[in-house]
Parts: sequence; structure tokens; C-alpha cells
Amino acid sequence: MKKILVTGASGQLGLTLQELAPGYPELEFDFRDSNQLDITDTTALKQAFVRYEHSYCINCAAYTQVEEAEKHPKKAFEVNADAVKQMAELCLQNNVVLIHLSTDYVFDGEKGSPYYPDDEPNPINEYGKSKLEGERHIQKMLDRFYIVRTSWLYSKKYGNNFYRTILAKARAGEVLRVTDQQTGCPTNTLSLSEFLIEKLVQGKKKFGIHHFSDGKVMTWYGFAKKILDEQKLSDKIELLAVQKYQALAPRPKKSVIMP
Repeated sequence: MKKILVTGASGQLGLTLQELAPGYPELEFDFRDSNQLDITDTTALKQAFVRYEHSYCINCAAYTQVEEAEKHPKKAFEVNADAVKQMAELCLQNNVVLIHLSTDYVFDGEKGSPYYPDDEPNPINEYGKSKLEGERHIQKMLDRFYIVRTSWLYSKKYGNNFYRTILAKARAGEVLRVTDQQTGCPTNTLSLSEFLIEKLVQGKKKFGIHHFSDGKVMTWYGFAKKILDEQKLSDKIELLAVQKYQALAPRPKKSVIMP
């Protein structure tokens, strides 16, 4: 039986994996949230790897607050790069396959066409830079790894994300003002979780960098409209497209990723 360590288990992706885990009785999952395993705690991380014979580690733990990363880059790099380097070392020492979640924000969004796994990254904010450094540590140290870049991740049930924020504001009767100046591919945590388990843990993909999204290209405005249509709220809520997006951290304008 394959044993799988899942870090960051209280995030939206980790919670989705926990929801799906009973459907895979042939796999044994070891879910750890940040209270049970702080990946920046070197001693705790070593103990987690040494004490159990895991076959895989799915690293869902990350510093994902883009604005805060711009203000406090050191914290972002501690979690997204330094801790990932330590995790890669432990995977190498303990013969564990690392499945690491990364982001479309490793690209600058200036290509004008979809990004593929072999495209050259060029992050434009501290969050993207920290995630890219984590990727490079893995590539330098491991042969047996999966780096999975995903984009605009959301769960309909868990976490603070665009989908749930738009829905909450709509149900409160707020006027929604959403930018139409950024384009990407929303990704449901359910489809990503199934990909991680059924394709990567089951060994159906070659090691290396993979891109995964739900494949439907849209703007944030388009995604908001889709959410309202899905929830039958379009006729009740005013949705306005705005060009200016007030943010400290620059975002890639077009970060469509393809396999």
C-alpha cells in the first residue's frame, strides 16, 4: 500500500484531498495541517519523514498571500523556497517522490499565447519569485519529482478564494466590480485533486514539470459572470467590468497555462 504524506492539509486543496481519500482504499494518506507539521520547522519535518515510510509527499503547504508576500518577501521565501529545499533533501534521503504545487505566477504574462511547461519563467512579484525558487531547488536536487503548476485555484466548499468571495458578496446584494484586464484558467480543487491522485500517484505521468488547469480561458470578470450564472444570480446582482485593479503586487496579465 502506498503511503502519502500531505502537507498543508487544512487548505482548500488539502481539504479536497481529504474528502476524496476514502474513495482510494488502496492508498494510505497521512494528512498534516500547519499545526501538526510546520514545514519551516526543520526538526519536525525530519521527524515526519523518518518516522513513517511514505512513498509520496504531496506538498500543498505554501505562502499564497500575494499582497503580503510583496510586503514581507522573507516570509514567502521561507515557506515557498527554503522549506521546499529541505523537503526535497528529505525526499531524496528517504526515497520519497515529491509532488509539489506551484503556480502560473512564475510567468510574467507577456507572452501573448499559452504557457507550456518548458517555457522560461519570469515572475514579476515576490510570490512568483519565491515559488520559482522552490521549483529550482527541487529540479536541482531530485530526479523523481512532479512540479504541478496550476492557476486560479478555487474550491466551492473550502477556503477563501475568488469563487466563494464573489458568491458571498452576491448573496449580500453587493455591486460587484471585477477586473477584465487579467486572463487565465480557473481550476477547481476537485479536478486538480483527481489529477494528483489518479495520474501522478498512480504513476501515469512522467516525472518533471506539469501544467494543470480546467482549460477554460477567461478573465476574472468572465469568471465572476460564470459564477453568477451558475448560481442563478445574474439577474439579481450588478456586475461591472473594471480596467484598473488596485494592488501592491503586479499580476501577470495573461497567464494561460496548458499541458
